[in-house]
Amino acid sequence: MQTGRLSGTCVRIPVMTGIRGVTGWVGVVLNAPDARALAYFYRDLFGWSLAADEPDWCTMRIPEAHANLAFQTEALYERPTWPAMIGKQQMMMHLDIGATDLEAAVHDAIALGAELHVHQPQDDVRVMLDPAGHPFCLYVDAGD
Repeated sequence: MQTGRLSGTCVRIPVMTGIRGVTGWVGVVLNAPDARALAYFYRDLFGWSLAADEPDWCTMRIPEAHANLAFQTEALYERPTWPAMIGKQQMMMHLDIGATDLEAAVHDAIALGAELHVHQPQDDVRVMLDPAGHPFCLYVDAGD
């Protein structure tokens, strides 16, 4: 069993039993026109340190998890459009980030360089854009 964090409580995640040799480690990579700039944004947003810091590749380990968040420079990067529109670069994924004080979290994210998206479909969630245009959601996390 691997341990991880979910809503501030320790949870047990079973070892992966899919294809042979899978270790259970998972990484998520965000492309950007400047990997280092985006990595520094998320480093400051989460308060986590970088494990690798190169101009075109940065990696951030997620504390107490068998995972990381990485950033890769993509020369042909196009900002995603959300909500999706035909003929436009669509969002491939987004991060959901829990906060106990949504208003304060939005304020702090904006101070770091995020933008509040014009489209806000839920009262307890704020759709934000990181400096490379990736949507991410700040939501009220009651810690249940």
